[in-house]
Amino acid sequence: MRSYEVPRKFPTTVVGSYPKIAQADRAIKLRKSGQISELEFRELVKPAIREVVEDHLWAGIDIVSDGEQARDDMVVYFAERLRGYSSGGWVRVFDNEYFKKPIVLGKIEWIEPMAVDLWSYASSVSSGRPVKVTLTGPYTMLEWSFDLHYRDRKELMMDLARAIRKEVEKLVAAGAKYVQIDEPALSTKPFKEEADMLKEALDVVFRGIEAKRIIHICYGRIEKILPYILEYPVDQFDLEMKNSNFRLLPYLKEYGYNKEIGCGVVDVHSFQVESVREIKESVEKLMREGFIGPEKVYLDPDCGLKRLPREIARAKLKNIAEAARQLREEW
Repeated sequence: MRSYEVPRKFPTTVVGSYPKIAQADRAIKLRKSGQISELEFRELVKPAIREVVEDHLWAGIDIVSDGEQARDDMVVYFAERLRGYSSGGWVRVFDNEYFKKPIVLGKIEWIEPMAVDLWSYASSVSSGRPVKVTLTGPYTMLEWSFDLHYRDRKELMMDLARAIRKEVEKLVAAGAKYVQIDEPALSTKPFKEEADMLKEALDVVFRGIEAKRIIHICYGRIEKILPYILEYPVDQFDLEMKNSNFRLLPYLKEYGYNKEIGCGVVDVHSFQVESVREIKESVEKLMREGFIGPEKVYLDPDCGLKRLPREIARAKLKNIAEAARQLREEW
């Protein structure tokens, strides 16, 4: 299959998650109840992944994803597949959102590929468009787990980083060109010590990796840690922008931001579908700051789309793609 040429200016992508397709939801429940094996689960979830990829292609997105259809939770999915973890009890995240916070009972170790085969399947149905890999990062895995073994945060995080590094190596060997580490927990503790600790972990995850290295951070007080994260070993920061009304822009300019940026241009917490004009105006606001060129700006949602109705998620993505098409002609 002929590979797809990603546009040089304003390429479009997604952060990762997508509204859960019924087939995937059913597969997750069957696996949780022990009615199917891991291998059967992965086969059962593939039709849902195909539907997600088809939605992305229909919308015109350049760099697609598997929609994280196999994951009931961004931390639990990986905790269940790493040695050293045990399942925990229900913990409230916000509003009516709960998850079973996993427990660290032993040394964290990578066992076998956790995302490679589903990434490969998504790639086989993506019409040549690259599929972004999304992996929950070591800091978020640390913060959203109960540790009853290490009792040393940094030691636990570095073992998590080594385990994630093995997964990244397998993915890149399989052909992955875009690897994103998701760290939503970082902005909840905007302190230099936390940011520095994650930098060491990312050095382990990404050192020598031949792929686009991306970190996604969203919400919270990102501007407070911005001075400490700009030297992270990544090619791109994917940031929530729309929900906070582009509050980060003057800080990015002040600190001399010079990497690529994944710019969130639609609010994943709103059912309102942003118009093409509104998205273009948001991007033009970024461009007017003058510190970055269109070759370094990727357009995507603020965060994952999983909490939106599917038809709204599709509409938001389609408008992002159309806005990008028009912007390429104008810039």
